[in-house]
Amino acid sequence: MSLSAEATPTAAPASAEAITASGPASSAGSAGAEGPAATVARLHAAFATGRTKPLAWRKAQLRALRRLLVDQEAVFAAALQADLGKSAAEAYTTEIGFTVNEIDHTLRHLDRWLRPRRIPVPLALQPARARTVREPLGTVLIISPWNYPLQLTLAPLVGALAAGNCAVVKPSELTPATSAAIAHWLPRTLDRQAVAVVEGGVPETTALLEQRFDHVFYTGNSTVARVVMTAAARHLTPVTLELGGKSPVVVEPGTDLATAARRIAWGKFMNAGQTCVAPDYVLAIGDTAATLEAELTAAIREMYGTDPALSPDYGRIVDERHFDRLTALLADGRLVTGGDHHRADRYLAPTVLADVDPDAPVMREEIFGPVLPIIRVPDLDAAIAFITARDKPLALYAFTASDTTKRRLTTETSSGALAFGVPNAHIAVPGLPFGGVGESGLGRYHGTHSIDTFSHTKSVLDKPLLADPLRPAYPPFTPLKSRLLRRLL
Repeated sequence: MSLSAEATPTAAPASAEAITASGPASSAGSAGAEGPAATVARLHAAFATGRTKPLAWRKAQLRALRRLLVDQEAVFAAALQADLGKSAAEAYTTEIGFTVNEIDHTLRHLDRWLRPRRIPVPLALQPARARTVREPLGTVLIISPWNYPLQLTLAPLVGALAAGNCAVVKPSELTPATSAAIAHWLPRTLDRQAVAVVEGGVPETTALLEQRFDHVFYTGNSTVARVVMTAAARHLTPVTLELGGKSPVVVEPGTDLATAARRIAWGKFMNAGQTCVAPDYVLAIGDTAATLEAELTAAIREMYGTDPALSPDYGRIVDERHFDRLTALLADGRLVTGGDHHRADRYLAPTVLADVDPDAPVMREEIFGPVLPIIRVPDLDAAIAFITARDKPLALYAFTASDTTKRRLTTETSSGALAFGVPNAHIAVPGLPFGGVGESGLGRYHGTHSIDTFSHTKSVLDKPLLADPLRPAYPPFTPLKSRLLRRLL
């Protein structure tokens, strides 16, 4: 298939429902007909031909993917609304437009990122030239989650293609409309010999993990991450694990609590709280808790109205299992606002809990939903001790007017990211690496960091044979040679 044809999407069903009804894709580029083993073997063979290595191929794939997102924005927005109740505006800002921005940033800088880098050569090895060159890894597997099912599938794919790899994409079965849209469109848009989509659940994922890949990129929870890492270890395959964790928010006296509450509510309740970098709980220092409770209540009302169930901008929980898990947490503190829920349409109102016991169930694992506990702590020392006693979070947020507090949080805590004055927004800075540490993840991506993840940086040394200054390093060694070597090294 020519690049020009790959870049031009063909006609397809106009709605997410129609795509979902058609079932898993079985055309070329999808594993529906051939099975995971044959798909991976086919992509390995395609990579061996060198078709993905030219810079022109990489850019053509990125431009084609960009056109797809722009041309079929309505289809993807409809799928996201069907799966998660996302509004068109939220679907664009957090998924479609987000990925377009990632592509644009990559296209702007890709030439520079891929240039060989000159490395100084020590005097003892002169004359010689040294450089590093980036080469694609081969065939990679991208396993994506359900909470941002488009962005967290395609943003890693941007890096994989930009680095010159073949890729197998495995969307989440918990968001079937988005999965079907991805399976329908990617084979019709990208190089079918280099990109494949595998739909399905645990059996299909298990079958994929039995294959040998050159890199596995997984976004999800730590339990499944251990399964992925164990499977990858059998082939000595490197992994990137983008996980989550309980991301805290520290709020100090002296900050603008009204603005802080609006930003916390925005970061927490977008996508109904189902965001890996969402504020998970608040550590309210000193006497800030009571005022913050009132301001959060006002901010929720301002954003979603008196009945968020009627708001077109408020999403839904992905399925009944997660709904039941979340509603079981509502008794873990004093209800400040929210708590309303309807299982039939997977609705759980934006909820704030106060007077929460640090050992309550709501504080034992990542909430991943629209429930925000507030815990009172006497001072910054207590807040830092609380954070460092737990697993390292994917993000740490703080609202403070103190440079000393900022410095202490920077130097005395560890997290995937640290942001002052706003939650979530750091992921929209394409030059910043995104990733966790410890239980919150392994590896990083976005921008040039995606190229790092999906490339091997190869060392190249070129030393001419005309002269041989290495003679002092050859046996037999004499006292003179030994003295000379000590001076040179």
